[in-house]
Amino acid sequence: MVLQIPLVVIVLLVIWFILIYNRIVSLKNQADQSWADVDVELRRRHDLVGNLVEAVRGYAGHERETLDAVTEARSRAVALREEGGPDGRAGRGAAEGALAAALRQLLAVAEQYPNLKANENFLALQASLEELERAIESARRRFNLRVRRFNVFVEQFPNNLVAGTVGAASRDYFGAEGDHREPPGVRFR
Repeated sequence: MVLQIPLVVIVLLVIWFILIYNRIVSLKNQADQSWADVDVELRRRHDLVGNLVEAVRGYAGHERETLDAVTEARSRAVALREEGGPDGRAGRGAAEGALAAALRQLLAVAEQYPNLKANENFLALQASLEELERAIESARRRFNLRVRRFNVFVEQFPNNLVAGTVGAASRDYFGAEGDHREPPGVRFR
């Protein structure tokens, strides 16, 4: 009987550890899945930007500085996506924010060209960009929600004891940084 009590306590502790560990794994995988969704939308944006730049270049080729700024911002964002970090998000918020700002500038330049604004290809790209920006925002919110759930779980006591043992640490949120929090405006008058 004296040996059974410590054995029962040990079994309960092992079961508790397993339950907490499995929840950490579940929350981590949900956050990873959400990040993959964000990444897919960002890749779509990167692909669309090239087409948008080419459409504007056809009508406003002399706006070289703006076109180059968008192309450079897109290149930085793509490079960071491919380079990544331990979890693939290192510096992505700032790069995506810079790309959004460059897109706003490009679309402001496009305002000056009535023929461009009437071009069916450009209008389709504009509509795609609007849809894409909404999808990115939605995916980013889902990701940040899942990261928050994960962070709360691994930081709460006694879960933090298991999390520390298995190396589960809080994760960073993903968002646009600096002055680039607004999505690119794509409305034409």
